[in-house]
Amino acid sequence: MNTQPATIETITWADFEKVLLVAGTITRVEAFPEARKPAWKVWADFGPYGERKTSAQIAALYSPKSLVGKQIVGVINFPEKQIGPFRSQFLLTGFHTDEGVVITTIERPVPNGARLA
Repeated sequence: MNTQPATIETITWADFEKVLLVAGTITRVEAFPEARKPAWKVWADFGPYGERKTSAQIAALYSPKSLVGKQIVGVINFPEKQIGPFRSQFLLTGFHTDEGVVITTIERPVPNGARLA
């Protein structure tokens, strides 16, 4: 067993403030058959930032029905990314596990667009 802690690069508070991590509510989920790995097309309402869409490789753990209405944490200030025929407008955050990606959800309701503190 490795007892050495992982090496991490430190950042400044100003670096962290550049990342817009905000609350959104998933409004729609569709199949994404063109994706190389199993994924869903996901739309989320980010309040004052509007509705945005992304491709998310979360199909192993989530059905479309289980996702609609969930409040999630998204990064909304990365550049848009073309994923096959689909244009991704935000990053849905989550944690990789052996079973699949577990999305970052919010423990109790907050306004859409609220920024992570």
